[in-house]
Amino acid sequence: MSLLQSIQQHLPGLAVDVVRLSLWLVLLTLLFVPLERFFGQRHAGRSKAELFSDLGFYFLSSLLPAILLAMPLALIAVAGQRLLPDAIPATLADLPLWAKLLLGLLIGEVGTYWGHRLSHEIAWLWRFHAVHHSTEHLYFLANTRTHPVDMIVTRLFGLTPLYLLGLAGPGAAGSAAPVLLLLVGTVWGFFIHANLRWRFGPLEWLVATPAFHHWHHSKYDHINRNYASTLPVLDRLFGTHHLPREWPSACGIEATMPISLAGQLLAPWRPAPATAPPANKAESAN
Repeated sequence: MSLLQSIQQHLPGLAVDVVRLSLWLVLLTLLFVPLERFFGQRHAGRSKAELFSDLGFYFLSSLLPAILLAMPLALIAVAGQRLLPDAIPATLADLPLWAKLLLGLLIGEVGTYWGHRLSHEIAWLWRFHAVHHSTEHLYFLANTRTHPVDMIVTRLFGLTPLYLLGLAGPGAAGSAAPVLLLLVGTVWGFFIHANLRWRFGPLEWLVATPAFHHWHHSKYDHINRNYASTLPVLDRLFGTHHLPREWPSACGIEATMPISLAGQLLAPWRPAPATAPPANKAESAN
């Protein structure tokens, strides 16, 4: 019997999830901390308050969305069954597994792109998304510094098409697609947020990299670029791609954001929340 199986027999479900996330955190730390130390940009260390806040977001962002999304996604799946012609889910069900997974990843990535983009372009969504952009020194844990409302909105954009089309849902033939989408997106998210000054040459045309995503987090210049989480071709297709040879001079937002976990969770609800993201200078100069 494995260690995890032994733990599962003695702890309730939530406690098992916390233990699982703790083990993943240890692995992520062992992987990224040495890499960031040797291959990252040197900067002043973050405070203990900021680190504890990011650790809180790590657990909160991993546990809460799944609970809150279960009911709306189930309703969306039912709506898809009633509204779509039977031929559509039947055709998708006949596809081989690899095709369902590939199609699910592509559709989910397109949905996630637009959910992310609208979180920049719609003022009330930016209030929540600004929490994610508030980090001034990117590192791997910045991936999960995400307000629950922001994460739920983005995941709904990515998962809703899959549930409507029958590629996800109870008993769906392609129900592995959303699991794979979230797994790939989460794992890759830690990588592209990491403080790694690596460039990948032609591969940067195919997949998102730290350089690609660091420009998205730039404080002044191109915060409204590079929305894709894994496929930069979507930014090329929709006119939001930006990847020069240099790196952004600064990351973060101009508005002041509280450092504590509670402060960042409450910030979007306050009368004077974080302002809308600044326009790209390259655009405003034209």
